[in-house]
Formats: sequence, structure tokens, C-alpha cells
Amino acid sequence: MSTLLKSLQDLRSATEKKRPAVPPPPPTGLTLAPPPGYALAPPRGYALAPPPGYAPPIRPYPCGCCDETPLEWMFNLMTRSEEEDAAYPFREFISKLSKTDLQGIASLLTSDPDYFLVIARNKNGSHRLQKLIGKSDDVDELLCAAILYRFLHVMTDKHASYVATRGLRVFAGEKKEFMCQELIRNALLIARDRHGCVALNEMLTDLDHPRYRDQLLDVVAHNAQWLSHDASGNFVVQHALKLNDPRTTRNVALSLRGHCIDLSFKKYGSYIVERLLEADVSVPVVVMELVECDGDRLMRLARSEFGNFVVSKALKVTQKRMARVDLFRGLVKKLMPFLTFLRKSRGSSIAEFLESVHITEVA
Repeated sequence: MSTLLKSLQDLRSATEKKRPAVPPPPPTGLTLAPPPGYALAPPRGYALAPPPGYAPPIRPYPCGCCDETPLEWMFNLMTRSEEEDAAYPFREFISKLSKTDLQGIASLLTSDPDYFLVIARNKNGSHRLQKLIGKSDDVDELLCAAILYRFLHVMTDKHASYVATRGLRVFAGEKKEFMCQELIRNALLIARDRHGCVALNEMLTDLDHPRYRDQLLDVVAHNAQWLSHDASGNFVVQHALKLNDPRTTRNVALSLRGHCIDLSFKKYGSYIVERLLEADVSVPVVVMELVECDGDRLMRLARSEFGNFVVSKALKVTQKRMARVDLFRGLVKKLMPFLTFLRKSRGSSIAEFLESVHITEVA
């Protein structure tokens, strides 16, 4: 008896052990190639007509254990609750399958791109798809092709994105190459999505292909100005700076040259500028912009809700770095005329700092 058929029967009996006993189904053989004229009925609620040119390498097959269609059975298996799964865990189920049977399961899951996407977008479906990745090269090929076919939809979904990031970590050879190329091609669209930015940040950290990782960081750095003003994209820029890669930090600083003050007035933009003040390669870009800007504008920034943190950090950073003494003195000189205006504002801590510096110099 096929290992898949035995596993299916075990699964069926485990989930139905509380139901009234019914006569067992007649013994059947398991064939991976369906007989002539066999047609799959789509699961209720899903349009399963594949787009032109889409053809799975292996056609789905009936399980032979129940009245459900193969696609309905697979959908229920992949998306059932954790409580239902406890009776016969999915991990245990697939552990008993041969490579041929696993390939058949993967073929059924990827027989239609929309059907695959619906399962990947389900929390439990996503978890179980991740468990299938890495089981065999044939399974990975099928799953990789399905992810690539709906790549942008997968990467911008809360649950489906975990399937793609798992694939990017596990896939090797051409599969990883294709995934990386698609990631770079869609990086900006993914970065501006509230779920996509999280997935992209994971790849900036974990992608183990140096060439593609550098290309991905370059895309973020060269578009830092645009991304920094976006509600989701700014998190990607912040994350790229957290990696402490000098080349990326320098490129981000160059992209934001002349825009640091504008960003500093905004909550998340100020976080990016503060990150730039933590790296030697980008400190001069930020502080020179502060020193060279109009005095009234600098005063408004120092008194603003978020900008006061940027100005305060710029003072402390340049004071500690002896090589930046000229920048420190230039910033202090620029702020001193506004000392009175700073005392009774959000910039009061800056006023205290300036006064302590003045007392020290006089002494």
C-alpha cells in the first residue's frame, strides 16, 4: 500500500474517531496520473481557471479516502485549526510520505496559482507550506514556481510573506537566483507595503547571497529620500542603517543630503536622521546641513517636537568626536543667539547644554 494512501487513511481515522462508525471505503489503488476524462471540481468559493500558459508539471490526483474533491480535501488539510491538527499533526503526516508522494502533494497545492495564494494567505496554511519547503528538490521547484507566479501578492501579505522568506532562506541554485532577482525587481513596491516592509527587512538581514544582498541595499539607499517620506518605506531605511554597513550608510546619507532638516520635523524621519548621526561616515552630512541652514529654521527645528532630539544628538555626537570639533563649534555658534527662545520650549535641554558649554569655555 502506498505510504501516501496509508497516511491519508491514518489522518482520516484520527480526525473522525469521535464520529459514528461508517463502513470503510472499498480498497483502492493510488495513481499519480488521473484516468482519462478525470476532471477536478473547484472548491466552493474559488475561481480556479488557470491563466493562459500555466500548466503544473504533475496533475492532481484524488485521495480515494473521502467524498471531498482532491482540492477541497487539500484545502481543508492545509487550513484546519491547530486543535484539529493536534489529532494527527501535519508534520507527522508528511514525515511518513515518500518523495514521490510529497511531490504529488506539492503538485496538487500548486495546480492553480490562485488556489495556492488562498492557502498561503491563511495563517495555518502558511505554516504548513513552510514545513513543506526543503523536503525535496522537486517539491521546492513546484513551490518556488508558485511563489514566483504571484510574488508581489505573496510578499505583501501578512501570512503568505513568511512562505516566501522561508523559501529565500532554503532554496538553492537557480531557485534562489530567480527569487532574489524578483525581490530586487519589486523591492520598492514591497517596501511601501505595511506587511511587505517587514518581509523586506528580514531579507536585508538574512539574505545569504552577498551580491544580491548588496544590490538590494543599493536599491534602498538610492531611493532613501522617497522611501523616508513613506509610512512603511521609512522602516526599511531605518533597518538598512541598523545593519551598520558603512557603504550603505554613506549612500543613504548622500541620498538624503539637503533633506535631513525636513525629515527631522517628522517622527519617523527624525529616527532616520538620528541613525545617520550614529555613524562617522554620515555625521558631517547631517551637521553641515544644520550649520548651513537659515538661523530661524534651525531655531524652529530645535523647538519642535521631534527635531529637538536631532539637534541635541548632533551637539553631543560632535562634542565627543574630536575630529568633528569644527562642526561642534559651528553648531553651537549657530544656536547661541536663540538661547532665550529655547529655554521655554521643547528645546530646553538644548538650552541647558549650550549654557553648560558656555560656562566651561569661560572657566
